[in-house]
This record gives sequence, structure tokens and C-alpha cells, in this order.
Amino acid sequence: MNFLKRERGTLEAALPSLDATLAGLSLADMEKPGNPAIGIFRDVGGSGLLIPKEYGGAGLSPLEAMRVQFAIASRAPSLAIATTMHHFSVATIVEMVAMKLGSGFEWMLLEAIAKQKLLVASGFAEGRSGASIMASFLHVEKSQDGDSFVLTGSKKPCSLAHSMDLLTASMIVEGRKGGTELAVAIIPAQTPGIVRRPFWTNPILAGAESDEVYLDKVEIEEKLVSYLGSPGELDALQSRGFLWFELLISASYLGMAAGLVERVLTRGKGSAAERSQLGIEIFGALCALEGIAHAMTNQDPEEGRDELGRALFVRYAVQNAIENTAALATELLGGMAYIGTSEPSYLYAASHCLVFHPPGRFSAFPALAKYLEGEPLVI
Repeated sequence: MNFLKRERGTLEAALPSLDATLAGLSLADMEKPGNPAIGIFRDVGGSGLLIPKEYGGAGLSPLEAMRVQFAIASRAPSLAIATTMHHFSVATIVEMVAMKLGSGFEWMLLEAIAKQKLLVASGFAEGRSGASIMASFLHVEKSQDGDSFVLTGSKKPCSLAHSMDLLTASMIVEGRKGGTELAVAIIPAQTPGIVRRPFWTNPILAGAESDEVYLDKVEIEEKLVSYLGSPGELDALQSRGFLWFELLISASYLGMAAGLVERVLTRGKGSAAERSQLGIEIFGALCALEGIAHAMTNQDPEEGRDELGRALFVRYAVQNAIENTAALATELLGGMAYIGTSEPSYLYAASHCLVFHPPGRFSAFPALAKYLEGEPLVI
């Protein structure tokens, strides 16, 4: 079958045997808390996919990473969401190294993640409406001896809450040259004071481990903090981080819809015109994401806001494609498939969750309209 052939081929090249292993597991088993998929992803070296080869990773391009997430999501939706959050954190660190931001230990951190197969949970603000991705949820104090920081705050939901080895989180600290400065803390998951609390009660995407992570006066050494500079000076880093997030999260949810389409094709449901229409929707959205991935690879740092604007238009086009595709595919699979197994209804519901990731399209429309008219993009 040509459908999904290229994307699964990219996944096979990046992580040999993972696709076959996921195909051999039931969707129900992979979508529940404590599922085996996250451990399998770790074992095959998935944590290093976005880390440059010079630091021990696979060095995937944005295009390759997007295809991998799409392919994984067609098999295991929760794994795709959980690993998107890991990749988002890792990509932010990679961008910090590329832009020569931080404190200089970041490349060693990347090596450790790749070689030790560590999973990184995101404590950035991608889940908070109206917030920059670098907005902090942490209350930060200096320790009594002044050699470390004491962190308190709650991140919810936080994917990989139970499987994470590290937690990344942005924080506002006293600047090295006065004023305040933005910093990123790298927090080992076993640090005393880190508490996991139940939060995600919906069975849809429950396998992503998106529970609450509460930091109760967690103390970390200053060497685990990367100083980035003034928040107003970090537009390029924030734009790149946001681009990575929108690319990978959109590909993941589109992959879930593709999983529904695959079931239509393998069962020979619908007419040739209806099956072709499903392909039109999926491949049209996929090619739009490929365009964003290509632009990220060749991006001029000064064009970050323009690329981000285009990425948001594509993200909402993907949402439209998911809505159209999932509805038609579920209808074509028929009532008996809906009654006989939970898979069609599960994939239908899971694929629609892209709408819940900020910025929602209705809140973004005014800014996007102004952007089309020539004003700078402000989300």
C-alpha cells in the first residue's frame, strides 16, 4: 500500500523495528496509563532523534522528524503526543546551542540524553493560553547559601509525568547584569520535592501520562540552569521553539486521522471517489506541513515571525483536514465497525484534540488577519 509508505519508511530508517513492534500491539493497550509504548520508544533510542550526530543523536531534520511523528501517531496516538513534548524540549536545547545561548553545559546534556536514552518532559508553557512558550510557572528563590535555586510551582498537564528522566522549565531569575533574566532549569526527575498528582481523567490520550507535576521547594544547583538573557531578546529562540511545537503536534494529530483512513483502505470501504477524497485531505495537509519543515531547515533567523505566521495558518488547515477526514472515514467504516470495536471512535476523538492546544484558532484569528494586512504577528 502506498498510503503511509514514505512516512513509515522514514520511521523505519530512524528507529528500525519500532513500527513493526507498535503494529503488533493493540491500540487499547498502548493508550492506557502505564502502557509499554513509551518504554519501547526509549529502548530503541528514540530520545536522541533530534539531537545532532556530533552529540550522539540521529540528527533528524524537521522534515524527517515530522514524518516520524506522523507515522508513530498512526499506530500509537498517546506515544506521539508524549514524544512530541520530549522533542519540543530537546529541540529548544538544540536551538540554544546553535544560537550560542545558555551556560555552556547544554551540549553535554544533549550527549547524556542521546547516550543514556533519557526522556525529557516539557515544563514550558505550550499548554497555557495566552502565554509565551518561555513563560514560567515557577516561583524561584535563591537558597540560603546562594549556590542553588529553590523552585515551587505546578505544571499541568505535563506529558511523560511518570516516565521522565528530566524536566525542563523556564524561570525568571535575577539577572547577571541587573534586572531580570530568563533561564531554563534542567531538573532531574528524582530530585526531592517533585510530586506527581493525578490530573488527566479522560481515557482519550491517557497513555501520554499527562498528569500534574508539582515542585515543592525543589532545590537545584546553579550549574543546572542555563541563563538566556532578557526575555525581550529571545524572539528568535521562542519563534523556533514554537515552530517545532506546531510542526510536530500538527503532524501527530494528522497521523491519528491517517490511522482511520488506513482502516478504510484496508477494508475496502467506500467508493473510489470517497477513498480518493480521504487521500486528498491527508496528503494536502501533509504537504503543507512539509513546506513548513523545509522552511525551518532553510530559515533566516530574521524571518522567524513570518515562518511562525505561516505555520499557524498551516496548523489550522490541518485541523480542518482532520475534521473532514475523520468524519468521512468513520462514516465509511460503518456502524458495525463502530459497535464492534472502540478503535474508530477512539481515533476520531483523539485526532480532534489538536483544537485544544493554544493558540486556539478563534483567539488567533484577529492577530492572523492583521498579519495578512502587513502588521507584525503578535500571538
